[in-house]
Amino acid sequence: MHPRAGAGAAKSLSLTRRNVLRLSLLATAGAPLVAACGTAAGRAGGDGPITIGTIFDETGNLNVAGQAKKRAVQFFVDETNAAGGLLGRQLALKSYDAQSSVDKYTQYANTLAQKDRPDVVTAGITSASREAIRPIFNRNKALYLYGNIYEGGVCDKNEFIVGPVPSQQLQVLIPHAVKTFGSKGYIVAADYNYGQISATWTEKYIKEAGGEVLGSDFVPLESSDFGSIISKIQRARPDFVFTLMVGSNHLAFFRSFAAAGLKSSIPLVSSNFGEADEQKILTPTESVGVLVAAPYLQELENPANAAFVTAWQQKFGADAGVSDLQMMQYNVLKFWAAAVEKVKSTDHGRVVEALESGITIETPCGTVTMDGPSHHVTQPISIAKVNDKGGFTILKTLPAVPPSFEQEKCDLIANPTLNKAFVP
Repeated sequence: MHPRAGAGAAKSLSLTRRNVLRLSLLATAGAPLVAACGTAAGRAGGDGPITIGTIFDETGNLNVAGQAKKRAVQFFVDETNAAGGLLGRQLALKSYDAQSSVDKYTQYANTLAQKDRPDVVTAGITSASREAIRPIFNRNKALYLYGNIYEGGVCDKNEFIVGPVPSQQLQVLIPHAVKTFGSKGYIVAADYNYGQISATWTEKYIKEAGGEVLGSDFVPLESSDFGSIISKIQRARPDFVFTLMVGSNHLAFFRSFAAAGLKSSIPLVSSNFGEADEQKILTPTESVGVLVAAPYLQELENPANAAFVTAWQQKFGADAGVSDLQMMQYNVLKFWAAAVEKVKSTDHGRVVEALESGITIETPCGTVTMDGPSHHVTQPISIAKVNDKGGFTILKTLPAVPPSFEQEKCDLIANPTLNKAFVP
């Protein structure tokens, strides 16, 4: 257990849960529609558009990630509509900007679930936002898709997750880091449930690889002052630093780390670097050599990825990159569409049953299969490092990594009423 996972972390996590409960009970009326496309058919079926509801952080300190995810949804909608739609019906969007506020997430989740009633909802970036809105969609039987890296362990009949979990990503990345750089690690993570729980996983896998954690620091999402943390890292002299930060403070830390002269002597390892194209935003001096692991990297060489990147750049511009964050968002909608096509219906129960049947889709990542009992996916994981061209050099790819922790804890076919977030 990392140092923060004692009384202090327990208090923080407890406060998070109380806040989530409080926020999930907020009711709203007449919430403003930020962006809409078409007319919502709701879950009544018929010949009108099939509606997808979204809530993302399009403004605020998570705006880079929020805009990226919204772009991926729009690409999926436009691609599907251009090919004739889904079940012969066009797709339409009901979209809200949460403005990087959990309060706004709960407000708009209530509006979507109770007023707009889309056929499916895909929403949230941070785990705090996901846990705030998940109960709302459950109560209102609004099928919820989450396409994002997260700390793992969520078991919910109403939610399907396409994104890497620690038992896939960290279990691959950390042994490679220890073998490559040395046994002594230092963790810098976001100060909320994603960072706290992921840090626990990180320490577990470092120890299992024969290493040790010299220290852990937890940073508020809005913080950009890393002076004291940089000083502690300098004194600890780790073999590598593992980062688990989110939003603007991720960029601020890498810049501070390089400015302090540590980049050339202490390697950086991250499970979520590149999710919002950080390797393109930072200079080569600040980012080259960062070690990552992800289901998707634009540099993957396969026909599906080549075709996808071509279509993406034709739509958004020749310089438009595709991030892992965007591909997970795109893939979760592809799974939903495959389930709808399988049962020829958007009916909630029938779509859930189809997804639980173990649908496999071919994606730019490679072959990805929905694990029906856990509502997570088995998928490829690639280890790579940032190169001097603002991209990644892929070192190796494991073709089918299962969500082993989630499979161990969660069987929603045998136990459909199970609704819990398991932690290591």
